[in-house]
Amino acid sequence: MEEKTETIRLTQFSHGAGCGCKIAPAVLDSMLKSNLEPQHDPRLLVGHDKKDDAAVYDLGNGKAIISTTDFFMPIVDDAFDFGRIASVNAISDIYAMGGRPLVAIAVLGWPVNTVPVELANRVLEGSRTVCREAGIALAGGHSIDNQEPLFGLAVTGEVEIKNLKQNSTARKGCRLFLTKPLGVGIITTAQKKGLVSTTDYLQAVNSMLKLNKAGEVFGKLDYVRALTDVTGFGLLGHLGEMCEGSNLFAVVEFSKVPRLDNLDYYIEQKCIPGGTKRNWDSYGSTVSGIDDYRKSILCDPQTSGGLLVAVDESAAAEFKNQCSMLGLESESLGYLTDAGEYRITVTG
Repeated sequence: MEEKTETIRLTQFSHGAGCGCKIAPAVLDSMLKSNLEPQHDPRLLVGHDKKDDAAVYDLGNGKAIISTTDFFMPIVDDAFDFGRIASVNAISDIYAMGGRPLVAIAVLGWPVNTVPVELANRVLEGSRTVCREAGIALAGGHSIDNQEPLFGLAVTGEVEIKNLKQNSTARKGCRLFLTKPLGVGIITTAQKKGLVSTTDYLQAVNSMLKLNKAGEVFGKLDYVRALTDVTGFGLLGHLGEMCEGSNLFAVVEFSKVPRLDNLDYYIEQKCIPGGTKRNWDSYGSTVSGIDDYRKSILCDPQTSGGLLVAVDESAAAEFKNQCSMLGLESESLGYLTDAGEYRITVTG
């Protein structure tokens, strides 16, 4: 007798979960090395050399096209929610450049002989729901028979070049803000272990399902100097890329870092995803003021995480008000400086 689709747990078919299955930063750097002379295109405003969220191409009329793709294996068991979360996560790269999404193309891998195709249909329906919420169409895509389920989108967006935000344009003195709480990797690991409460799990899912539409708003704010989203490399990884690209250093006030509820309990139960260690091994030598507890939160791989925003210090109060009006986290978690022994120093 065939197993009913409602009893199938998608996460049992994947060895990784969400952005936690991203290749570690240090390993990725090795993969991207090339002996070929870089191809110069003056209209390519942002390419892979920038370590940014998406590629940006100048259209020559004051506007630019933003192009990105993101996909991963199930982070939740429900197929509809998997499709929604993967889609929110992929579209976020457009918002993280200060842009507006235009159209999406699906990327689907499905073990057709082991997981009912009806569940793949639910994944796609979840994606269509999110695309509609973002005001775009899911216009097509590509699918393969794969040993593990995977899903994501290739998304095209646009931005007025004057509103383009990058992760490498921060300035000394900028205050740092994060628009969603950390801890998704911890909570979803607890769920896989059967330890999470329904309330805590739903809080994490609802966070992952929230579109980062605010990025389009932030793109129009001159005092927002740099922007990126926090995903698989954790807060420290993505902040480190911002610091490296901007030739700056960061101070993170740990007590002010937003986080999901009850993380301490799940950390005590050792619900730490494997991606946390991989992240720390990649960039831990550039960070000071951190112990295992702080590491478990600040290196936690996020799926569909929030926007990390660098804001002129003089406009911090105005930005906090803007975040409050948008229903976002509004507490500054640290600042950027032009000197430091370590790239990131954690205090508080």
